[in-house]
Amino acid sequence: MARTPDRRRTRGRGTAARPVRSGWRLWLRRMLIGGSGLALLGLFALGVSVAFAARSLPSYDEMKSSQNGQMIVVRARDGTQLVAVGPSYGKWLPSADIPQVMKDAMVSVEDRRFNRHFGIDPYGLARALFVSIRDRRGARATSTITQQLARNVFLNNNRTVGRKLREGVLAMALEAKFSKAQILELYLNKVYFGGGAYGIDSASRKFFGHPATTLSLPEAAIIAGLVKAPSRYSPTADAGAGIARARVVLQTMQETGAISAGEAASADLHTVRIADEGGQNSVRYFTDWALPQLDILLGGASTEPIEVWTTLDVGMQRAATASIAANVPSGAQGALVSLDRDGAVMAMVGGTDYARSNYNRATDAVRQPGSAWKLFVYLAALESGYTPNDTVTDAPVTIDGWSPRNSGGTYAGKIDVRTAFAYSKNTVAAQLGNEVGYSAVAGMARRFGITTPINTHPSMVLGTSEVRVIDMTRAFAAVSAHGVAVEPFGILKVTNTEGRVLYQHASVAGTQLVPAYVAAGITDLLQTAVNIGTGRAAQIGRPVAGKTGTTTSNKDGWFLGFSSGITTGVWMGRDDAKPIPGLQGGTAPARAFAAYMRVAVAQRPVEQFDTKLQLPEWQLEPDDEASFAGSNDYYYIDDQGNLVDPHRVVEPPQPPPADPQGGEPGLVPAGPPAAAGDEFLNQATGGNRPNEPPPDRPRIAPQKPAPAPRTGSSPMVQEVN
Repeated sequence: MARTPDRRRTRGRGTAARPVRSGWRLWLRRMLIGGSGLALLGLFALGVSVAFAARSLPSYDEMKSSQNGQMIVVRARDGTQLVAVGPSYGKWLPSADIPQVMKDAMVSVEDRRFNRHFGIDPYGLARALFVSIRDRRGARATSTITQQLARNVFLNNNRTVGRKLREGVLAMALEAKFSKAQILELYLNKVYFGGGAYGIDSASRKFFGHPATTLSLPEAAIIAGLVKAPSRYSPTADAGAGIARARVVLQTMQETGAISAGEAASADLHTVRIADEGGQNSVRYFTDWALPQLDILLGGASTEPIEVWTTLDVGMQRAATASIAANVPSGAQGALVSLDRDGAVMAMVGGTDYARSNYNRATDAVRQPGSAWKLFVYLAALESGYTPNDTVTDAPVTIDGWSPRNSGGTYAGKIDVRTAFAYSKNTVAAQLGNEVGYSAVAGMARRFGITTPINTHPSMVLGTSEVRVIDMTRAFAAVSAHGVAVEPFGILKVTNTEGRVLYQHASVAGTQLVPAYVAAGITDLLQTAVNIGTGRAAQIGRPVAGKTGTTTSNKDGWFLGFSSGITTGVWMGRDDAKPIPGLQGGTAPARAFAAYMRVAVAQRPVEQFDTKLQLPEWQLEPDDEASFAGSNDYYYIDDQGNLVDPHRVVEPPQPPPADPQGGEPGLVPAGPPAAAGDEFLNQATGGNRPNEPPPDRPRIAPQKPAPAPRTGSSPMVQEVN
């Protein structure tokens, strides 16, 4: 019978072995202990950082007096002040004077757990991380009101991990030093609402024309909605987007219990009256484009007041605005960019009314250029060997199943390249593009500054790729500069208030994009298009070169051209891309171009275009007689090297007269001595003379310098070709 071990005896032994733990439990225990230690250490370090940050924070009164933003005075080329851009601060409102609907709206939409967190919101961070994983999107940033205040007052908007960590530490420091009411008061008086307005009082006066103390619920919803994206939801830029965002704010306020469902339903956003912005004009399109470049030009953050001297010409800007307003079709928009020969932007119009829409159609909108794109087709053709006088055929053509049709539906048959371009023959452009290659056309467009995507389908030769007005204008400016690249710029110099120069524009020689003869050839074509072709409405009484562009169903109209060193591009169309009856590049856009250019070039001398083709040697036609001179330039020598007059009438030889003294018959008086005898020639050449033509055939050589003598021959021996 088996014996059962005595457990008491085993328990009493001092050397009894303890149970061995499994491997994974041991590692789990170590990880828990180590992780807890690291967490405690991290919390301690965080606490120390927050404590030091809180001690270094300014006092509440100091934070109230601090201001954000930078004052910038923008000047025209002649020093005229165009606009003063910078922060606009309204009256500082204590927390008690801020309407409760404004506080509730801001907390609901920006930080609904504002009163329950300690500066950062762990629940919000976890939820954002979960949504990012669920939707398989990148991590989305989430910031509390306190974090936004810390960023706006102490940091910048750089999206880096280090900046985000500092933001969190500062937010907890603010919570440790100030009350929730103080933090919300600071935030509402300092947050940026767009259009230069900092704080709710400045925003209320800007958008509604009254102080923030009288804000209604719909107005508070509109203002609260601006913080997420001030330019996108601005009620003066896009009323529809602003109202849609305000509805989101009202819905959020209802969800958080700040307002009831009845209050949310009765808040009529369409009855809110938006204040008319005074002093807004087309100059703002230019400043909105130029001023963001300061971050690059100045090479770092700067808060001191500065003056920016721009390239804009006040008179030309006024003429550009008037030309667009006078010629744009009803319900349409217009844009214009005008460049000097060095790329300086002399005028820019981004739309018909900046106050109604600050969307810059000159620099941001992308539209199809239509036949204006043929600039690149013909540039590629000229570079490949075509000339303006070459013959092409305007006839129906099908390329890979695509059959382009001319605008008038007619075909001219055999015409030259110049005529085909002047009358914008689509069939010819299609054939040229197919011959030189669509990639070559796309490459030419890239070379001349087109930055938008370019397709290489056959129809691309008619301008189906979307482009920007400023890019197309830049391309035509490069043609005006004899094929040299032109880079648009808008800032000449930047100074501080004491006059110290912080930045000065330096002119840089552009790259030669195409040979000069190609630029001369395309200028020939562009000039013809204005003289007799589709761009006749752009004539201004001096040489003009340009091209029209019209897209399908008259959705877009273009005219781009240059004269006297100024290049101008004009576009017209609707923002919704609907057709505009009668809109063609040769109508309203060409007329607007002419109206503007008459003013722009009035003080400049008339310049004739260089259209003379100096073709490269490889492109010249072979001609065997090209090395010979004209008939009047030849001279003749006999077999002895004597000059012979080819026009002298040679008398036939006569029998010698009898010698009265009885001399020997058959002798004639001696003529001029030989230029060189046989003995001399043999000595000079070191041997026998070269083969000569028969004595009855005179030797002929043109009157030009003799070719260099070959080795072993005398320079006195002339070779006959």
